Amino acid sequence: MKKLIVFFLACLNFACDTEINPTLNPAAEVMVVDAWLNDKNETQKIFLTISQPYFDQSLPEKVEDANVSVIDLSSGEAITFIEKDAYYVWEPGDEGFLEVGHQYQLRIEVEGVTYSANARLGPVPEVDSVQFTYNPKDINFKEPYFTAEFLANDIPGQGDAYWIKAWKNGVYLSKPSEINIAYDAGFSSNQTMDGVLFNQIIRKDFVNPWDKNPDNENVLLPPYVVGDSLYLEIHSIDPMAFEFLSGVILQTNRPGGFSELFATPLANVISNIHTVSGESPTRVQGFFNVSAVTSGGGELTAAIAEAAMSPDGN
Repeated sequence: MKKLIVFFLACLNFACDTEINPTLNPAAEVMVVDAWLNDKNETQKIFLTISQPYFDQSLPEKVEDANVSVIDLSSGEAITFIEKDAYYVWEPGDEGFLEVGHQYQLRIEVEGVTYSANARLGPVPEVDSVQFTYNPKDINFKEPYFTAEFLANDIPGQGDAYWIKAWKNGVYLSKPSEINIAYDAGFSSNQTMDGVLFNQIIRKDFVNPWDKNPDNENVLLPPYVVGDSLYLEIHSIDPMAFEFLSGVILQTNRPGGFSELFATPLANVISNIHTVSGESPTRVQGFFNVSAVTSGGGELTAAIAEAAMSPDGN
């Protein structure tokens, strides 16, 4: 039995060290639509690109000479996006063109083919506050440390979905493991958490960077120290966009190692882009979404840190 175990471990070691270079057949080109718009008074961009071979390190090629517009299906108003540089753009005037509760349709016309996608602009809650908490040292941290948390309540009424984006010191927390989405106040439509404070993991764990200490990978760097700041935005998203982002998390947040043997196989995530007229020479993937946005933030000052370290937290 002992010899068998040694042989098995040797096979595992061989498998881990062996470099495999498979020959991949060229993949069919795909038109990729990246159309995530919001009601902020800022330039709105839609990216149309053509997919490229897996090992191609160049930037994706832009789809040129397309007619791109967004139609408010509730009012009939149409906004035209103008081709510019690497994307199609709409510049805001005194006001944006998105209104909560309205249905919107993206229309793209390329070489006689029309593509379309629909999305609803849902409501979004205000960020009540951002707080910092003092924590004693533990197995993950060599010293006491501070964590951040935001407070916000889900909009009453079931079926709302959100994407919470966070920036530490102006740097976006962009790792796959930091994609923070909520369905009502919970993690999925299977949970009944409506009109209440967001789940603690949503409002706390995902807005704290959990980075390894480069001097000791067995412990983590403090998420926040005095002088650090947290800024966050809550974006309302269409329920189908929630499913899209859930798929993105599943396909990109892959820790590697032995656990990958049991991971869900890689696959394309869902898309709400459809061909409505003409015969498309390529498949189309991507997503269209419209968001209402609220924001909030705070800085861990010396005074806030001192108050958080006091026994009563005041």
